Amino acid sequence: MRKIIAATFVSLDGVMQAPGGPEEDPVGGFKFGGWTFHYFDDVAGAAIDELFSKPFALLLGRRTYDIFAAYWPYQKDSIADAFNPATKYVATHRPDSLTWQNTQSVGPDIVATLRRLKQEDGPDLLIQGSGNLIQTLLANGLIDEIRLMIFPLLLGKGKRLFGDDAMPAAFRLAKSQVSSTGVIMATYERAGEIKVGSFATEKPSEAEIERRKNWK
Repeated sequence: MRKIIAATFVSLDGVMQAPGGPEEDPVGGFKFGGWTFHYFDDVAGAAIDELFSKPFALLLGRRTYDIFAAYWPYQKDSIADAFNPATKYVATHRPDSLTWQNTQSVGPDIVATLRRLKQEDGPDLLIQGSGNLIQTLLANGLIDEIRLMIFPLLLGKGKRLFGDDAMPAAFRLAKSQVSSTGVIMATYERAGEIKVGSFATEKPSEAEIERRKNWK
């Protein structure tokens, strides 16, 4: 079986839009494109290298595909060497316009296709960017692992990693480290259902009973 891994740069307030540069994704008047640039050090760089060190296929939303396809085929570095030959699966309504080598559409039923791909043999499916796609997959419980690089800044408005429709699920922290610039790198693996409990006293006060009635 293959895992779906979402690897994402995110701010403290959950924004993931345009981490790489001002022209990357200015949609909605976003003013802070390139917000990750000054936070990278050797530790963060090593974490990126580790992410791409194992075989993978890329799983991309259409906007991220367009950004990547206009950039990575024209670069010569270790990431380009990993991205360009990799199989790319893209969620798109315009499959005929996919021109980057080794790229294919996931078809009209994204969820069904990815359920099938997860059952097949092959490298894990690695999501980069692709916020809308991530939210669709979270709503259907399809993401097995979330790798976050959490940057110590607030961006306010912008496209966010998590929406309101994610399927409730528990995750466990499998690995974490911190860079010299305060970037937290955390890997979370799916860990079953959410377990709940209560710190309430066995016999609530009359005020508490009334509060519960009013808050229903």
